[in-house]
Amino acid sequence: MESEMLPYMPFLTQYWPFIVAGLACFVAGRYLFTVLNDQTEELTPPPRPTDDELVGDDYDEDMDAVEGGAADLASALPWDLEHVPFSFTRITPEESIKRSQEFYQQMDTRRTVRFFSPDPVPREVIHNIIKAAGTAPSGAHTEPWTYVVVSDKEIKEKIREIVEEEEKINYEKRMGKKWTTDLKPLKTSWVKEYLTTAPYLILVFKQMFSFTDDGARKVHYYNEKSVAIASGILITAVHLAGLVSLTSTPLNCGPALRMLLGRPMSERLTLLLPVGYPAPDATVPNLSRKSLDEILVEI
Repeated sequence: MESEMLPYMPFLTQYWPFIVAGLACFVAGRYLFTVLNDQTEELTPPPRPTDDELVGDDYDEDMDAVEGGAADLASALPWDLEHVPFSFTRITPEESIKRSQEFYQQMDTRRTVRFFSPDPVPREVIHNIIKAAGTAPSGAHTEPWTYVVVSDKEIKEKIREIVEEEEKINYEKRMGKKWTTDLKPLKTSWVKEYLTTAPYLILVFKQMFSFTDDGARKVHYYNEKSVAIASGILITAVHLAGLVSLTSTPLNCGPALRMLLGRPMSERLTLLLPVGYPAPDATVPNLSRKSLDEILVEI
């Protein structure tokens, strides 16, 4: 053993102070990393369970089964589904240009509003808006959306309590300085008065899956994209009905709101929209939209 170490003795004799110092720095660094990491974990609030954790992997398992070509799978739609002639009235190119221009001009006046009037809105208007959203396309026509319309004052108060509790944590701890700095020009905060002022709250849930009449699991393909498309139609319908809305995605509130509203584990909250008339003194940020050249690529 001593003979094996002899070739290294000059090196060790000459550089042992540096070797000892390096080992000391390594040990100290490991210690500081452990201490700081423990302190960070203590300061970071424990995350609330997400809808993904609550729902589990049922959807993925079903997709695997479908992709694997399980022999006992049945179509969600009838095998003998009738196909009928498409009813379509073609208009002239001039009329098409006119309509498209008028629609753009009308939609260009749509704004996100944070100040609502408590004035009532006919419930039939809200029903028509929801029906319009329900015309959206969906994967395999599964229509994976549920719209919960809340007008009850007590429930709106509870929704506001849940949202503001989480949003306060979001603004103070979760979102970080960059995110909150970007929001400052919009003058937003964790206080959400519109949740109790607006006559209606529309909560949009996406259905991960459902069940057929005989109890079989029904896969909802592209549920995220389908609900996103339907939400665009929903916001458009609100505007065309002469109302205003605010599209919000309250962070970490989904499970609590789902339970409050009695929705099943198979659904996840995607959007919460207050809907009504704007307050007489409502203001909006003076923003501009990207030009056509900035959003269009023609090939």
